[in-house]
Amino acid sequence: MTQSHTQKNQSERTYEQVATRVSMVSIIWNIILSLFKLLAGVLAHSGAMVSDAVHSASDVFSSIIVIIGVRIASRDSDKEHPYGHERMECVAAIILATILSITGIGIGINACRNIFSGDYANLAIPGILALIAAFVSIMVKEAMFWYTRHYAKALDSGALMADAWHHRSDALSSVGALIGIGGARLGFPILDSVASLVICIFIVKAAYDIFMDAIDKMVDKACDNETEQQLRDCATAVEGVKGIDVLMTRVFGNKIYVDIEICADGSKTLLEAHEIAEAVHDSIEKNFPKVKHIMVHVNPV
Repeated sequence: MTQSHTQKNQSERTYEQVATRVSMVSIIWNIILSLFKLLAGVLAHSGAMVSDAVHSASDVFSSIIVIIGVRIASRDSDKEHPYGHERMECVAAIILATILSITGIGIGINACRNIFSGDYANLAIPGILALIAAFVSIMVKEAMFWYTRHYAKALDSGALMADAWHHRSDALSSVGALIGIGGARLGFPILDSVASLVICIFIVKAAYDIFMDAIDKMVDKACDNETEQQLRDCATAVEGVKGIDVLMTRVFGNKIYVDIEICADGSKTLLEAHEIAEAVHDSIEKNFPKVKHIMVHVNPV
């Protein structure tokens, strides 16, 4: 095995370890937060806080899906999957986006039902403990959003980014609970449902963005123009390369596959042309860690 392949395997193992650690941190905090909010909701007679506790509990399931998706995606290539398993992480992101959208739509439907019912007088007035729990939830979930988002960007992980936005949706849900509980204590119980309806829009929008990003990676979308230009510059900087005839890229999960046709002096021997192609291959692989596979073809000038 070459040094570059060894480095790539090490990078993939590090990716799996970091993603798993981030997901485990999410699971632990979500369990603690769910139990705390459930207790506060029951003791303070707050239906909004009980619902918020259930929302936090759904994040535990989401994080488990992330761990499973990342572990499968990190498996080595095999006979049945010669290009690897990276797309399984996209599948995990799609599942999370679906959960996120269902959660948002559920919040929206419940909010509309309460708004149009007109029965505001019979709603229970929540205690101060529910207000405290909502504030604590906002702080913890927002911190978890930025923590998970940081590693999602560092690893370019769609599943982790989906999990990060699930944390944000929970924080927004807690904002709605905070406004609703505060409004109810001030004599305006309808504020809970209005805030929930606004939260629904944010959650569904986040789910849509995550879903479309995963779909793009599933259908071999090309890299952005900036990345392709950097690949061209890297190839043309290699001695012996006279130009680029064709450059095709595709995003495969969180990896990039490159097919490139370079042109070289037609009078060179096959061995010399092969050495130029090898130099292009090694240069791109060295400078672009996300590139998993490169096919270099040499055309005579």
